[in-house]
Amino acid sequence: MGDSVTAWFKARAAAMLALALPCLAGLTYLIAAGAPSHYVTVNAGALAFGLAMITIGPIQIGVLSNIKARRVLCVTLIALMALPIVAGPSINGVSRWLSVGGLNLHIGMVTVPLLMCLAARDRDYAIPITLSAILISLMQPGAASAFALMLAAVGFYYAWDDWKAGVAAITGFMVGVFASLRGELPAQPFVERILADVVAVQPFLAIAMVLSLFVSFFLMLHFIPHSKAERFAMAGTFAGFSIAAFLSNYPHILIGYGAAPILGYGLALSARPRSAA
Repeated sequence: MGDSVTAWFKARAAAMLALALPCLAGLTYLIAAGAPSHYVTVNAGALAFGLAMITIGPIQIGVLSNIKARRVLCVTLIALMALPIVAGPSINGVSRWLSVGGLNLHIGMVTVPLLMCLAARDRDYAIPITLSAILISLMQPGAASAFALMLAAVGFYYAWDDWKAGVAAITGFMVGVFASLRGELPAQPFVERILADVVAVQPFLAIAMVLSLFVSFFLMLHFIPHSKAERFAMAGTFAGFSIAAFLSNYPHILIGYGAAPILGYGLALSARPRSAA
């Protein structure tokens, strides 16, 4: 009984920490910075949902155990990622969000982590899936999603030593640069450029927030109970979103206000292989 409990915990502990550490640092920031109370409630609720998903792991079985079903799910995620282009709000020609239950969700941050996790389990179609998502990020335009997909493709390259993954990475980089030139919007309080604000008034909190991001990245890269390709791809998306936030006006995932990345990584981290159940 003790061994089974230990195995159950090990299968979830790294994933739970990868999600919880930056989210808790972010909640501390939101409270300390005097963010609206519903910002704290939204992030805390999304974190609770994400941790519940990781604990229960309901999507590790069923649809994820069948390759054809996984491909259908990938197509569904790609379609969902594209939906804001035709159905979401548009701001200065930028369409990256869907309104769900009163929340404007950055849909790329919801879909890309799980999409790349599933793509990593389907080497035959991983690169077409990645390129399809990169094309959508061009149409939105969304540099953060493009850079996330670019570094996921880099992860595939290192996991598989496949030149096609290198082509996808180069394509993602070019799309990301193009999107950054025509898709930037003003920074939103408590969402974007937050570290620049925090470091001036609470440098130790800023350091803790950055460290939480690094720890989360390394947990995804080395310790979550996924395959090498999945770990590298998921960590790549995390690095891509984070780098975009440091370079321009894009959300600081997990440490800033926003349910979308918390839900996205909660889903991806819960999608562990059956062997790690």
